[in-house]
Amino acid sequence: DRFRLQDLEIYSTVLWHMKKETDLMYLAHELMAIDRFSPEAWCVLGNCFSLQKEHETALQFFQRALQLDPRFTYAHTLCGHEYFANEDFVNSLRCYRNAIRIDAQHYNAWYGIGQIYYKQEKYEMTEYHYRRALEINRNSSVLRCCLGKTLHKMGCTDEALELLDEAVTRDPKNAIAKYERAVVLFSIGHLVEALQELESLKDIAPREPNLFFLLGKTCKRLGRIDQAMAHFCVALDLKPSSADIGVIKSQIEKLKLPDSDDSDDI
Repeated sequence: DRFRLQDLEIYSTVLWHMKKETDLMYLAHELMAIDRFSPEAWCVLGNCFSLQKEHETALQFFQRALQLDPRFTYAHTLCGHEYFANEDFVNSLRCYRNAIRIDAQHYNAWYGIGQIYYKQEKYEMTEYHYRRALEINRNSSVLRCCLGKTLHKMGCTDEALELLDEAVTRDPKNAIAKYERAVVLFSIGHLVEALQELESLKDIAPREPNLFFLLGKTCKRLGRIDQAMAHFCVALDLKPSSADIGVIKSQIEKLKLPDSDDSDDI
């Protein structure tokens, strides 16, 4: 149905995640032509600018959607995402809570609040909100990955690994879940398994400095110093942040030191 608007704001978020800018712009153009007074159209238009990292403009369009329909739950959540991208956690939290007040089953908002608390290292609060999201969306590989990552931070290694295994089983293409599983395996000394997981990700994420940094640390633990050096150098070549460059260089300097001295992370 060419004139059906329902759920197209969610479809636009799928296009956003796939980085299909042209398709997203075409969808926005079509919806504005059909009904420029629909909140769906303004949400899609906002996602266009969000993809281009023009967060202030995206916020204006999401807020326009809320002017048209103050109870349009997804627009509240999209506002929360943009505030989160700008690290305005106070307003982000307010938007997510507004979404939940309107629809307590809106798992995206529970997930958004979890993201904020994770960023703030409030892991018990993070766990609570991720679990609420997962209760609503039981099939989500992404939510299992997020909860697993959080539980690992809390020291609940066995449950973290179980959740990450489930995340990969539900979506074998979930590279982040595979990486986080490797992080857990590395932390408990299952180095060969961690190395196998990381090696499988090299073709999927060939430009991720974190991946090659952990490969370097794993090879060092296994006594493969030359391979560790090669992976650390690749991580540096991939232009990580200034802070991460310092951590990688520190690891290179520590290559000849015992394993207990390689606790740096990026």
